[in-house]
Amino acid sequence: MKTATPSIGTLSNTKTGALELVPNKFILYENKRKFFVVCSDSAEQRHRVLRIERTTGIELEVTEDNMIYDSRQLSEMLKMLEEGSKPLGGLQKSQPFFGIAGFVRFTAGWYMIVISKRAGVALIGGHYIYHCEDTSLYAVTTAKVENPAEEQRLMNAFRQVDMSRNFYFSYTYDLTSTLQDNLTRPDRTSDVCCFNDRYAWNHHMLSHAFGRQSQKDDETTSIRSHWVIPMVYGHIDQAKLSVLGRVVYVTLIARRSRHFAGARYLTRGVNEEGNVANEVETEQIVYDANTTAFYKPAPRHSGLTAQRIPSSGYTSYVQYRGSIPLFWAQDTTQTHVKPPIEITIVDPFFAAASRHFDNLFARYGAPLYILNLIKSHEPQPRESKLLHEYTQCVEYLNQFLPEDKKIIYRAWDMSHAYKQKKKDVIGYLEDIAEESIDLTKFFHSGPEPVSHKSRTDKPYRSSIQLQRGICRTNCVDCLDRTNAAQFVFGKRALGHQLYALGVVDSPNLEFDSDAVNMLTQMYHDHGDTIALQYTGSALVNRVETYRRIPQWNAQSRDMIENIRRFYANSMLDADKQMAINVFLGIPNPGSTTTTQSPRPYREWFDPKHLEPPFSLDECSTGLGDFISTKGDYWDEYYRPKMLTSLGKHFTFQMTSTLGLPGLVNAMREADWKLIFFTFQSLQKNFCRDRSESVCPADRFSPARSVSSSTSFKRGVLIRTYFQDLWMAYVVGWAALLHRALLRRSRGNLPIRKTPRVS
Repeated sequence: MKTATPSIGTLSNTKTGALELVPNKFILYENKRKFFVVCSDSAEQRHRVLRIERTTGIELEVTEDNMIYDSRQLSEMLKMLEEGSKPLGGLQKSQPFFGIAGFVRFTAGWYMIVISKRAGVALIGGHYIYHCEDTSLYAVTTAKVENPAEEQRLMNAFRQVDMSRNFYFSYTYDLTSTLQDNLTRPDRTSDVCCFNDRYAWNHHMLSHAFGRQSQKDDETTSIRSHWVIPMVYGHIDQAKLSVLGRVVYVTLIARRSRHFAGARYLTRGVNEEGNVANEVETEQIVYDANTTAFYKPAPRHSGLTAQRIPSSGYTSYVQYRGSIPLFWAQDTTQTHVKPPIEITIVDPFFAAASRHFDNLFARYGAPLYILNLIKSHEPQPRESKLLHEYTQCVEYLNQFLPEDKKIIYRAWDMSHAYKQKKKDVIGYLEDIAEESIDLTKFFHSGPEPVSHKSRTDKPYRSSIQLQRGICRTNCVDCLDRTNAAQFVFGKRALGHQLYALGVVDSPNLEFDSDAVNMLTQMYHDHGDTIALQYTGSALVNRVETYRRIPQWNAQSRDMIENIRRFYANSMLDADKQMAINVFLGIPNPGSTTTTQSPRPYREWFDPKHLEPPFSLDECSTGLGDFISTKGDYWDEYYRPKMLTSLGKHFTFQMTSTLGLPGLVNAMREADWKLIFFTFQSLQKNFCRDRSESVCPADRFSPARSVSSSTSFKRGVLIRTYFQDLWMAYVVGWAALLHRALLRRSRGNLPIRKTPRVS
C-alpha cells in the first residue's frame, strides 16, 4: 500500500498556502493498468488526482499526486494519460460519483465502492450533511478468482447491507463526533483532521487504502483527509422551529457503533472488550439560524484583533443507549415470541462491564447517570434476572470509585408503572431527566443571554458551557421504553437549549405545543429507524402510549409490528448477522480479535478518565482556533459562480412548525388545510417502513426532499389504510387460532368454532 496515514482516525492535512480543496464531485478514468480518480471542488476549478494500481494482487497500492491542479493543468494531464493509454486500449471515463466509500476484498481481487447518488438532509453551521442514495462497485484488480462460488456468496452477503439506507456523510463536518468535540477540542489543529472510528461504518474499507504509512524516495507520503469520507450508520433528521419570526433549527443525529453490531437475538449484552449491543449515541443540536456559520464578524469597535468571534447560537445535548453490559443471551431455537433470558457467564468481578463503564468515562467524563427501565414485577422471572445482576454489578464497581464520581443508578419498572392507571409515567421521567441534565449540563457555544440576569437568582454564565457526563438509558432491547425515555430527556433538553438561546422565557415546555409536537415526530422516526436496524420492525410502544393518549389504530399497528419483529428475528437474523460481519470485516465473529490486558479488580478505571480531558479555558481557546481556520466550504454552500435558488439557502421545504395545525395557524388558514394535514399525518402513521426506515420526506431539500425513508403518493393513502386493517384482521384470527391449537394439543381447551377478534 503506497500511501496512507498512521491511523485511520487521524488523517494528515498538509499546511499549504492555498486553502484545502473541499470535494464535491469525483470522476473515474481507467485503463488496464490503473484507476485515476479526479476530485473537484464545487466550482470545478481545483482538482486532485488519486492513482490506484490494478495489476497488484493481494496488496492494494494507492498514491496521490502531491499538487492541486487547475482546470488547464488537469486537461493537459488527462491528454497525456490518454496518449499513454492508447497501447492499453485507451483511457475510459465512467459516470461521475460523489466519494469513495472504501475498498473491499473477498477471496481474490479488490473492489472499490463509490457513492453514486447523494441527497442533502441537513445543514449544520453551513456544512451540508448528505444521505447516501446509491453506491456502485468497481473491480480494481483483474486477479483470477479461484473459488467463484465463495466469492459470489461473500459479495451477496456484503450487498445485503444496503448502503442506500441510513448511511450519512459530510465533506466538511465530522459526523462521527459531537458538536462539542468538533468545536472545542484543543487538539483539533488545522493540520490534523480527526474522526471517531467507533461510528465510522466504512472504517474497515477505508483502512486498506488510507490506514497505514509508507516511505517513497526517503519521503513520507500520506493521503489527505479529503479522500477519506467516514460514513455514519444511523439516522439524521432536521426540522425548523419558528418562534415569532425567529428561526431555530433542531437536528437529531443517531450514531450506531460498529463494535458488537448485529441482529437482535444474536448480539446481546456485552463482549469481552466492553462493547455492548445496540449501542447508539443520540445528539440533539439546536441552533439559531441568524448566522449560518459557527462564527460571526467581530464588532467593529470592540478592540479585538480577531476578525471573527464564536457564534453563541449553537447548543447540543448528547445521550446514550446500549444493552445491559452483562453476558446474557436468549435461546431462539424455541418457538417463543419472547425467548427466556439466560445469563451465560457469571463474572463476580464484572470485568467486561468495568471496561464498558471506563470507556464511557473516557469518552464523556463523569458523572455517569444510568437509567435502567427493565421489569421488576414479573410472574415468572425473565427481565428481572438481569435487574438483580445489573444492580449488583453497579454496586460492586461503585465501591471503588471516589465519592463524588460514583455511578448514579436509577432502576424503574416503566412497564409496571404504565399499567397502574394513577401513575404519571411521563411526569416521573421528566423529573429524572431534569436531575440528569442538571448534573451533566449541555453544550452551549457562548454565554447565556444578558436578559437572564434579571430573571433568575443563579449566577450569570459569561462563558461557554460544556456537557460533562452522559445519561445511559436501557431496557431489555433498548428500543420502545428507551426511545420514550430519551424523548422525554430530549424534550427537557430542548427547553433548556431554547432558554439558553434566549428564544423562550422559561425552560419548561408544555406538551401539545408546536415545538414538542415536532420533536415527538422526530423521535418517533428516530426510534423507528433504530428499531428497524436492530430488529427488522418499527417501534411497538410509542410516546403516546405512555402519555395514555388513546389511538384507534394502536392495537392493529402493535400487532403487526410484533408479528414483523418475530418473523424477522426468527427467519432473517442469521443472514443479517453474516452480512454485517462481512461488511465490517469481522472474519471470525465468535473469536476475540484483541487481547485485553488484565487490570486489578479494585482499580478497574483509569483515574484520568474521571477528570475532564480539557479545562474550560482550553476549550474556549480551541473554539477560537476552530473559527479562525480558513476554508473554502463556503463555495459549496453559496456556489458564487453558479446560478442557485434562494429556496435552497432558506430551506423552504424543510419540515417546520409553520405547517403544524394549531390555534394560531387555524385562525389564519382555512379548515381544509387542517384536514389536509390530518391526512398527511395519517400517511406517516400508515406507511412506516414499506421499503425503508420511516415514511416522512420533505425534511430538507437542497437538491430534492429526502429523508431516510420512502414517500408515498397521497393517492394510495386510502388503499394503504385498508391494507393495514385487513392485515390486522387476518393476524388477529391467526393468533387466536394458533393459541387454540396449542391449548388443544395440551388437552386443556377445545377449539372454538367462532373465535372473536377484539
